[in-house]
Amino acid sequence: MTSTCIGILHPGEMGATVGAAARVAGARVCWASEGRAEASRRRAAEAGLEDAQTLAALVAACDMVVSVCPPDAAADLARSVAATGFDGIYVDANAVATATAREVAGIIESAGARFVDGGIIGPPAKRSGTTRLYLSGDDAKAVADAFAGSALAAIAIGTRPGAASALKMCYAAWTKGSAALLTAVRALAVAEDVEAALLEEWSLSQPGLDARSAAAASGNAFKAWRFAGEMREIAATFEAAGLPGGFHQAAAEVYARLARYKDCDPAPPVEAIIDTLLDGAP
Repeated sequence: MTSTCIGILHPGEMGATVGAAARVAGARVCWASEGRAEASRRRAAEAGLEDAQTLAALVAACDMVVSVCPPDAAADLARSVAATGFDGIYVDANAVATATAREVAGIIESAGARFVDGGIIGPPAKRSGTTRLYLSGDDAKAVADAFAGSALAAIAIGTRPGAASALKMCYAAWTKGSAALLTAVRALAVAEDVEAALLEEWSLSQPGLDARSAAAASGNAFKAWRFAGEMREIAATFEAAGLPGGFHQAAAEVYARLARYKDCDPAPPVEAIIDTLLDGAP
């Protein structure tokens, strides 16, 4: 796609780098500042995004809109865009269940726009080789082309709506799910006063797991507020496939209890995170 105007909803830590990648690939990239926090304004400015100010002005200017938001907000954001009469390509790049992706597709397509399912794997796309945007849908290849040559590797994996989201759910089920489990295991060991013995046993039979568990706790605490919703989406995906979703429902509760650390910098020590988890109050 050449001479494309792409709208980013909304430039959070990840979304801002998606917008920057599209700019590198040659697109004009916009966002809407109405109702957004100062942190979003700063990230958008650093990424070189143009401010369309309102959602209506954004969709009127853009051929494509990319939604990057917490999973709980994905459907409502799609409804807001659909209400404007947008008839371009809508890319839902959120960590949502396949059923949620299809719900969003229905919202978008019933309003006359074209839907592409997306799933982002990796950290914010600040350098090549770290982050991939998987895409599925009839226009997946056209969307992938809009990021060609940028730090964000956009990969079309087929035309079936929901395929990209399914891949994201499978991937995060392990990475973020196992991180929640490790954090909970450390908390249980503290509660039962066997943490020192557990860490010693890990050093013998599971070398490196001590450091991995500490990284799982401290490295994810400031993002836990949005991981809770993602774990619920993963649980729903398992259940829709006839598989038990209880593990990821529990992982959602682990992350919900750590929501108080939202955007915490520097990362809290492991001991504080464990205390918070054991306290039981989100």
